[in-house]
This record gives sequence, structure tokens and C-alpha cells, in this order.
Amino acid sequence: MKTERIVEAQRAFFDSGRTKDVNFRLAALRRLRDGIRRREKEIEAALYQDLRKSSFESRMTEIGMVQEEIGFLLKHTEEYARPVRTPASLSQFPGSCRVIREPRGVTLVMSPWNYPFLLALQPAAGAIAAGNCCVIKPSAYAPAVSRCIRDLIGEIFPPRYVAVVEGGRAENAGLLEQRFDYIFFTGSVNVGRLVMKKAAEHLTPVTLELGGKSPCIVERDADVDLAAKRIVFGKFLNSGQTCVAPDYCLVQEDVQKRFLACLVKWIRRFWGARPLEHPDYPRMVNGKHFDRVMGLLSGQEIVTGGRGRRSTLQIAPTVLRNVSPDAPVMREEIFGPVLPVLTYRTLPEAEAFIAERPKPLALYLFTKNKSTARRVLGRLSFGGGCVNDTVLHLASSRLPFGGTGESGMGSYHGKKSFDAFTHEKSILVRGAWPDVPLRYPPYTKEKEWLLRRILR
Repeated sequence: MKTERIVEAQRAFFDSGRTKDVNFRLAALRRLRDGIRRREKEIEAALYQDLRKSSFESRMTEIGMVQEEIGFLLKHTEEYARPVRTPASLSQFPGSCRVIREPRGVTLVMSPWNYPFLLALQPAAGAIAAGNCCVIKPSAYAPAVSRCIRDLIGEIFPPRYVAVVEGGRAENAGLLEQRFDYIFFTGSVNVGRLVMKKAAEHLTPVTLELGGKSPCIVERDADVDLAAKRIVFGKFLNSGQTCVAPDYCLVQEDVQKRFLACLVKWIRRFWGARPLEHPDYPRMVNGKHFDRVMGLLSGQEIVTGGRGRRSTLQIAPTVLRNVSPDAPVMREEIFGPVLPVLTYRTLPEAEAFIAERPKPLALYLFTKNKSTARRVLGRLSFGGGCVNDTVLHLASSRLPFGGTGESGMGSYHGKKSFDAFTHEKSILVRGAWPDVPLRYPPYTKEKEWLLRRILR
């Protein structure tokens, strides 16, 4: 079915009002949950084919997180969909106020290749819970997962309700020419700008989940060994192809030597002396990204790693030191298994380094000092993050996830997913009596005096 026909069919189905029924939404979420359960092995196989993800990593970072989100929405959708009563102001007396929550309509979810199952189905679940129709556009760079999502959705939903459009740039461009009621995009900053520009032509609201260079600060009072362990986990998960991965480390210069030694230790503990041979170590998504990341290593001082095997598109976990802030590896989001380590002397110096750059999607701080944590969290602007850990702030349906500035706009997960795909309609209900004459002309000095007493 052509894109235009899918959108037209979904608009007609949405206008029928069926998706507004909360029981209809809950039944759809249950079908999605059960369909994923039936196809778990198929999804795992697709993730391995596209990114060489192990079954454990697929379960931990994709399938399990989608199922958790659906479970959360099944528990709370009925509550979230109810009208909410609010107090009336004195100027509205006597009257009652409430907020009616209605779905936006026909929505578009455009997902990336790095977590191709999670980042397609997690926001789509929010769209379904909120009562919308939805078009899902998986990434062409993850073709096995794209086919898997197509087959899953085609099995459980008619395309007039939820549909999958596969393809590359031409299909993306075709979708962005359509009039949607909401667009949810996850991907790069450059493509995010294009999505926002095309959405503006129809005045379509958007959520943009982008990225950026997420810093990791390691203070001298941190548990350096534990910090290194958790940074290695967060950085090299999915071979570094994670939007919230620590992009670079700022380490207090007194502990740099010990920190680097701990990084090397944990890399070897996790993947051995030959990580490219380890069965659980993922690969880069394609040759273009493999070559780009390998190119960033040129001229750098390598502590460990630095090797790549193009036949399998794998790059060994790599740590760099003595990196110049102006080096190419510090001018773009790495999105690969390369961790530059820079040093600082004082905390204000580290804060200034981060503040001078675009607002990152995530920030990580390792310290035992609570006042240091309060200072950094209060002074620096970023999407979200962790104190004494990495990446796990996005693993909860109770915490909103989203960027700020160049790292994105809007947030989702749990209630925030429901809210993103919902319009809140404010309603005042008045009776015929009493009809206070204060607001009606003619306006007198006495009325103005009374108005000033009321509205202050």
C-alpha cells in the first residue's frame, strides 16, 4: 500500500472513533505484548544479523525494555486517559473545570538503526496507549529487524490502524511530505533538523530524540575502579552505538593513571585479550560507519584497542589519552567503541569545558561527595544522566527520557510517552445563573476597582 493511501486509511479509521475507546487500546497493547513473546527468538536472530548482538544484550537493551514499557502502559493507560478535574478560579465562579485527554490522530514514528527494535516499538506503544493510529518507519540500515517489525505488526494490526513502511531515504522523504498529527523521530542531529523543517510545513508537533557528545566526569574522590567498570559497560554496550554512551571522559588529573589502568582491566575482564574473537562482542552497523570510526583514531595516542577487522565490521574497545579538544574525535559524536580520556585540574574547569559545548543528551558524574553532585547537576544543562553509573537512567518507565538544546526536544517513557501522543483539551462548564455583570460593558470605575481586587 502506498504511503498516501496508508495515511488516508488511518485518518479515516481514526475519525471513526474506535481508537479512543480505552478497552480498544488495552486490547491492542496486549496483542503487541503477546506478538513479541511469540517472536522473541526471531527478534533475537534479527538483532544478531544486523548488529551481532548477543541474546543477553538483545533481551537487556531491546526486547525486555519494550515489554516492560508495554506492561507499564497496560497498568496505567486507563488512569491516564481519564478526564482530570481542576479547581475553578474566582473569575470562573460558579463553574467546573476539567482537562480532557484526547489522542492526536495519525502519528509517525521514525526509528534509527542502533537499537532498531526498542526505538521503533517503545514510542509506538505510547502512541497506541494514547489512542492514535501509527505509521512505523524502521531504519533501512537494520534490514533484518525492519522485516521482523513489518511481519510482527502485519500479523496483529490492520494497516489502517498500525502500519510499517520500509525503505530508505526515498521512503523517509515520502513520509515527511504527508500530513501527520504528530511525528516522533529518533536519530542524528542533522536528520532531526530536516524532520523539523518538513514538519513545520504542516505545523506538525514533534518529539526529537537526537544525541551529542555525552561527557563523563570522574572526580578524585570517586571509587575509580567501580567508575571504570561502569563506564566500560556503558561505553562499549552495542559497540558504542548508543546515543547516551559516555562519549568522552574528563578525569581529575591526580587519578588519570589509575583510571586508565582500571579501564584496561575491565575491558579485558569483559571481553578477554582478543575482544574481536569474543562471541558476545557486537559489530558496527555497516562499512561506512566502520571506516568513519577507524578514521577518528588517526594520530591519536592509544592506550588499548585501536584494532579493527573490516571483514566482520568489528572495532576493538579503544581508549585514547592526551586527546586535544580540537581533534576530530572530539568534534563529532563518536558513536563507536572509542573512548577519549581528557584531564582537568579543578571542577570549575571541567564544568566550563562542558558548558562551552552544545547541551549533551546525557551526563555522568562519579563522586562520593553529595555537594559536588548537587553542584554539577544544578549548573550544567543536559538531557538526563546518572551519578556513579552510566546509561541506566533510561531503563525506567517512571523516568522521562529526552534531550535539550541540540540533543533533542520533548521526552518519553511511561506517562511521558502517553503525554507526548496526547492533546490536553481544557474545558470550563458554566451554568446560566448567576451571570455576574462585572465582565460586561459598560466598564466603570467601580467595576475596575472590583476587578483589581479579584485579579491580583
